[in-house]
Amino acid sequence: MKNSNIKNKIRGAYFTSVVSISLVLLLLGIVGLLMLNAKQMSDYVKENLCFSLIIDNNASEPDIKQFQKTLDTHDFIKSTEYITKDEAAEQLKEDLGEDFVETLGYNPLSPTINVYLNSDYASPDSIAKLESFFMSKSDIVNEVSYQQNLVNLINDNIKKVSIILLALSALFFLISFALLNNTIRLQIYSKRFIINTMKLVGAKKNFIRRPFIASGALQGLISSIIAIALLYGIIYFANAQLGNIMGSIDPWIIALLFVTVAVIGVLLCVFATLLSINKYLRLKTINLYY
Repeated sequence: MKNSNIKNKIRGAYFTSVVSISLVLLLLGIVGLLMLNAKQMSDYVKENLCFSLIIDNNASEPDIKQFQKTLDTHDFIKSTEYITKDEAAEQLKEDLGEDFVETLGYNPLSPTINVYLNSDYASPDSIAKLESFFMSKSDIVNEVSYQQNLVNLINDNIKKVSIILLALSALFFLISFALLNNTIRLQIYSKRFIINTMKLVGAKKNFIRRPFIASGALQGLISSIIAIALLYGIIYFANAQLGNIMGSIDPWIIALLFVTVAVIGVLLCVFATLLSINKYLRLKTINLYY
């Protein structure tokens, strides 16, 4: 019964350690994902900013479509979307939950062409010039509508976010190592008398270290696999909930991140194990009780 309780406690401690290390590696993985893909995510946000060109109601359908084709030939435009008066009315009807056309007796909306820019041209200076460009390009454009405050907010905060992410990654790395070191130190502390016994019977230090290093590496690998699985779940959830926000990310970058998490997990656990095992290899027998 006593041996069974001891084994259960050891299993519990090992499980707790693996979970703790997995969460630490997951945290590092999330920061790494943000760091590796900051540019792609910034481009994604910029390229989903919409410029609505309000078209004159008297413009003919062929003229509007010809103007749309002309817009599509420009390098700074990623894509365009033509929305007729009826389509705009149908969308607004769904948003309002009532038929405003029937209430008013006519459709007050104008046809629009939604323009999405390439990310390099989504800066405030470029947008100001493009607004004038759209107005002067065709007589059928009555107005250019876009969320100017949102554009300025995104561009102003991109650099700040990059600096914050860099600082967070360094901070989390230090915190992660501290947590890993404490977790593994507690594990080895429970085996300090076994280490001392091996020393007393003449075992060499490398021989004593070997099983602990192997155990630490295995623990790091198991924790890494759990962290990678959770990280993959987060990526999948983000794509499902945020409109495939990470769909443009190179799969090799994600694969590289997973490999990096695994390598860091194993190396950190091995390094923390070495620090702890070396401490108890240097201790005298009398100091093991303190």
